[in-house]
Order: sequence, then structure tokens, then C-alpha cells
Amino acid sequence: MPRLLQAIARHPLLWPVVTLLLLFALDVAHRHDFLGITVLDGHLFGAPIDILNRAAPLVVVSLGMTLVIATRGIDISVGTVVAIAGAAAAILLADDPTHVGAALAAALGVGLLAGAWNGLLAAFVGMQPIIATLILMVAGRGVAQLLTGGQIIPIGARGYLRLGDGFVAMVPCAVWIAVAVVVITSLLVNRTALGLLVRAIGVNPVAARLVGLRSSAIVFGVYVFCGLTAAIAGILTSSNVRSADGNNAGLLLELDAILAVTLGGTSLAGGRFSLIGTVLGALIIQTLTYTTYSIGVPPEATLVVKAIVVLVVSVIQSARARALLAQLAARFTAPSSPTRARTEVQ
Repeated sequence: MPRLLQAIARHPLLWPVVTLLLLFALDVAHRHDFLGITVLDGHLFGAPIDILNRAAPLVVVSLGMTLVIATRGIDISVGTVVAIAGAAAAILLADDPTHVGAALAAALGVGLLAGAWNGLLAAFVGMQPIIATLILMVAGRGVAQLLTGGQIIPIGARGYLRLGDGFVAMVPCAVWIAVAVVVITSLLVNRTALGLLVRAIGVNPVAARLVGLRSSAIVFGVYVFCGLTAAIAGILTSSNVRSADGNNAGLLLELDAILAVTLGGTSLAGGRFSLIGTVLGALIIQTLTYTTYSIGVPPEATLVVKAIVVLVVSVIQSARARALLAQLAARFTAPSSPTRARTEVQ
């Protein structure tokens, strides 16, 4: 039993799970029907469904960010890619609402090109990842505004809008898309050598290169994948709000993605990552946003509350904190020695 408690205390997913459960408990205390799910017009409705639906774009983006961070990189341009992808799709749909396939292809193509640009600068040119992606973050936002003319472009194509507000088997389509991306990413990193190669590059990129790994190609591919996930998030976001906004779409999404990745236990130093932890981190952020609004926290204080929660969870789940908790668990669960027992009796 003591060993089990120590193993639980050291598990990297312990505190993300505890944090999410505490947020749920707070919501239930404030609203007793928080966990209630009803069926209306053949669809599932309720706070948990709404949280999953709203968290879907963040989950998708965070999965790409996880692999980038695992290679000791960073991508702060994902929010901009979300805006460009939505703008590209909206422009094509504005000309002909029936060109849904072309709009989706254009949005995904934007993500692939953006990821290839970041990967080229970071992997082959040797530029620092934060600088390489900062270039696209700044320039790309301008590109999105040029595409939209600084205006909000409405989207009326029903086939496109179903991705954001439609339902399949009573569950929002966005949730199914996020689940599909999670499954595909998990298969890539767990059923192929990609996960091992990413970890090797993150732990020691020099050693990985010396043993013959094509580190640059792998890092390039990771950035391309991150751009693709950002484009998928752009499709979900624009279809959900029924418009493309080059100014505000995806704004600060890169920060939420980085927070979700770190909350899930992925090391910013590279090498160690957890896809399930990233999903939990994204759910924590979305649930925290929902909680702050539902309990009446002023909008101007929401970011402060989010920062405090992220700080506390990050400190608690650090290696030193987990080791300390394991020691405390062992101390309280260790059986008393005979000498100690006789002393207590006396």
C-alpha cells in the first residue's frame, strides 16, 4: 500500500486530474445540475458537453504544440495560423458556398505551408524556434487582415458550419474531430518510431544527430504537423462562430496551448511529453474559464485567476514537489516500529 501511494504521488498526471476534479467540484457546489446532461432535439446538451465542445480547438492545437515542445522547440504562431486558415476558407466560401471541399483544402494547405515555413527556419536554417515562429506570428496576423480586408467575413455554407455546430451521434462534431486527432497523434507516437525519435531529439539533439538520426527532418515534420493542427483548429473556430476574423481569431491561443502542454506534464526542456496530459491541460483551461464566468468572477480578473491556478498546478507537479509528496505519503503510511510502539505505550 505505501508503495502504491508513493507511485500515485509521483505520477505526472496526478495533479492535472486532481485539478480538473476540484474545478468540477467547485462548479457542482455552485450549480447542482452542472454535471447534468439532457437530450434536446436529438442532441446532448449540458455544461460538460459545452466544455468539451469549446475545448476542442485548444485540444487540437495543443497536440501539435506538444510534439514541438518535446523537441525543445516552441511555436507561438499557432494563433495566427488559426486566423489565416479561417480567412482562407471564408474567402472561397464567400465566392461560392458550395465549394466546401476547396475551402477545407485551402485552410489545411495554409497550415501545412505555415508549418513548413517555421520548420525550415528552425530545423534547417538553425534559427531559434521562438524567433522563427515570432516572424510568422507578426507577419501572419497582417496576412490574415489583408485577406479579410480588416473586416469580419460571414460564413453561410451549411456543410462547413456543420463542423462547428453540427452533431454526430448526439455529440458535437468538433468533439469527434478532436478525438480523431488525439487518436491519430497517439498512434503516430506510440505505434511508430516517431515518439522515440522525438524523445531522443528532445533529450539530447547532438547525440541523436551523432547516432545517425535525421534530426532536422524530424523537427521539420513536427512543425508541419503543428501547423496542420492549427489549421484544423482554425476550421473549427471559424465554423463555430460562423465567420472569419483576421484581427481576433486565435488571439492568445498560443499561450493557452503552451499552458495546456505544461499543465499536462510535458517538459519545456524537451524529451518528456504526454498526449493525455495535454488533453487534460486543455480541459483544465476551458473548465477554469467556464468556472470563473459561472461563479461571477469579473471578466477583468479572469486572466489573473487563470494565471494563479496555472502557477499552483505547475509548482505542485514539479519533480521536487512530487518527491516531497511521496516522502510525506511514505511517512504517514509506514508501519510503526516496535521501539516506537513501546515508547508510545509508555
